[in-house]
Amino acid sequence: QVQLVESGGGLVQVGGSLRLSCVTSGSIFSANHMAWYRQAPGKQRELVGYISRIGNTDYIAPVAGRFIISRDNAKNTMYLEMNRLKSEDTAVYYCNTHPGASLSWGQGTQVTVSS
Repeated sequence: QVQLVESGGGLVQVGGSLRLSCVTSGSIFSANHMAWYRQAPGKQRELVGYISRIGNTDYIAPVAGRFIISRDNAKNTMYLEMNRLKSEDTAVYYCNTHPGASLSWGQGTQVTVSS
């Protein structure tokens, strides 16, 4: 069973930064576009942004210009650099393939932005 492992979350103040990581198996990672998702308390999980196999990226409007997705194919790892964090960014962050989130969800990593 393919695993997705997210890490790097934590508690940060408004305006701060965090860098999340997502690791999965090499065959899956290299063959797929990948995406970051998040689920805030009481809300549905939503797409944050994605990165293509060759590194093209796109983001939802609320995070565009603040978040950066990158990938290191040699390490089977995707990153989410989050800057100028806002309280509304508080959520559990997940990674998965894109489109369609075809893999079983990992445990996610909690990001809490406090004021």
